Amino acid sequence: MHLNPYGEYAVLLAASLANDPPADREQIIGRARDFGMTMDFTPAPEDHARTLKVIEAWLHVVDAADPQERADILNDQMAAAAAYPRLVDHHGEGWHLHYRDANQVLPDVLRAVFSVGTSLHLSTRGMHRLGRCAAGEAPGDPCTRVVVDVTRNGRQRYCSVRCANRAAVRRHRARLPYS
Repeated sequence: MHLNPYGEYAVLLAASLANDPPADREQIIGRARDFGMTMDFTPAPEDHARTLKVIEAWLHVVDAADPQERADILNDQMAAAAAYPRLVDHHGEGWHLHYRDANQVLPDVLRAVFSVGTSLHLSTRGMHRLGRCAAGEAPGDPCTRVVVDVTRNGRQRYCSVRCANRAAVRRHRARLPYS
């Protein structure tokens, strides 16, 4: 079975790159491979720096204040990555759709994958299914990691069990009477 790289995997890849920024082009490609992208990427100067800018632009979607703002940002990003959808079979691995032109450089491929994938994720699962770790809402807690909610119930608010547990302990301690 071929996985759709424009669905949740694209959003999880974007979050992974945002939460743990890659040091160079090879790390970006390695991470893309880890999330199921099998294509070859046409090398170009500034791939790493331009990819970091794509990730930074994608974070505006994450930080959007409401669904309409989020949709507007995504629409702008998809317009910048616009191409005719086309059927592709990489190395005989199975036919699937690409929402970008052939032979684009790494940052342009990722812009298309992130914007379409995020749009599909949010439009099918809910516009609230992307944000920052709720632990960061607490005073003095520095967690600002991206959370992609892929749970069945749509209630994931923390980036990790650790952040969820720390928040629960804070809430518990806040209820305790101090003498």
